[in-house]
Amino acid sequence: MSLEVKNLSKKYGEKTVLESLSFSMEKPGVYALLGTNGAGKTTSIRMMLGMLSKNSGEVLWNGKPLDTATCNVGYLAEERGLYPKYALMDQLIYFAGLRGVPKAEAKKRIKHWAARLEVEEYLYPNTSPDASDANPAQKTGFGGARAGAAARKKKNKPRLADQLSKGNQQKIQFMTALISNPELLILDEPLSGLDPVNTDLFKNIIREEITAGKYLIMSSHQMATVEEFCTDITILDHAKAVLQGNLNEIKKSYGRVNLALKVEQDIMPYITRANVTLLTEKEHEYQLKVTGEAQANELLSMLIADHIPVITFDLREPSLHEIFVEKVGGDAHETV
Repeated sequence: MSLEVKNLSKKYGEKTVLESLSFSMEKPGVYALLGTNGAGKTTSIRMMLGMLSKNSGEVLWNGKPLDTATCNVGYLAEERGLYPKYALMDQLIYFAGLRGVPKAEAKKRIKHWAARLEVEEYLYPNTSPDASDANPAQKTGFGGARAGAAARKKKNKPRLADQLSKGNQQKIQFMTALISNPELLILDEPLSGLDPVNTDLFKNIIREEITAGKYLIMSSHQMATVEEFCTDITILDHAKAVLQGNLNEIKKSYGRVNLALKVEQDIMPYITRANVTLLTEKEHEYQLKVTGEAQANELLSMLIADHIPVITFDLREPSLHEIFVEKVGGDAHETV
């Protein structure tokens, strides 16, 4: 299987919101689409899925035009898409049916994912407390027996989407993306708004999907998450791809130019003498930019020669966050 995006473009009148985006996935893994708000990430995803018309380009799955009617695709949208006033179970069965999952099988999968995502209480309401939990006045006499029987029969109403927190709505929406066991899984800001516990829960499921050999496309503003999961990236800025390729190769191309240095005294005179660029300093912990290993080692030699204890000396490649900021200049645009 393979995914190929060729020269995807979109305009609204004279405004270009995406210009000639091309990338491919020849094997399972995670591909990241990065960019500031309005750079064209969500527009790209919507065109890939056929939700938005394109001015030019094509999207191929196994060499044929990608068609969500025949390709098993799971999609977690940035704008969550649950119906607020409908029972959650009914919605999940409905969405599963749209993806060709029979009702009986859908119920089995819903049960699995409800446990996995810790939302069983919202999909399988428990019976109300029985008579033994009723107040003392209800435990005695004929009237108490009738009340206890009614309590045992009465069930809580199924939860509606708008009765859930944002995080739990996100879990239900994630279930709709996973329920068809998709070959291609597209996640638009999947971790947005989640607390640390649920962030780890989502991450574990994403790891499982990767291990299962799925093709994933992820759009995210969380650069650490992208570095954790993605092998290849495209950074978009003002509707254009400004950087593409394998993440490890991109980082290697910059070289080891970031130096974290921790000592026990002020060493600014040494930093100045070595002509090293200071980025930040806090209580003798320095973040520095060097031209390469030679300059970093020159600074280290100066410190050692003057018997200055060095606690931390960490020379590394730039992070994706640093590369991203360099490429897009920290601009902020309106969301498209």
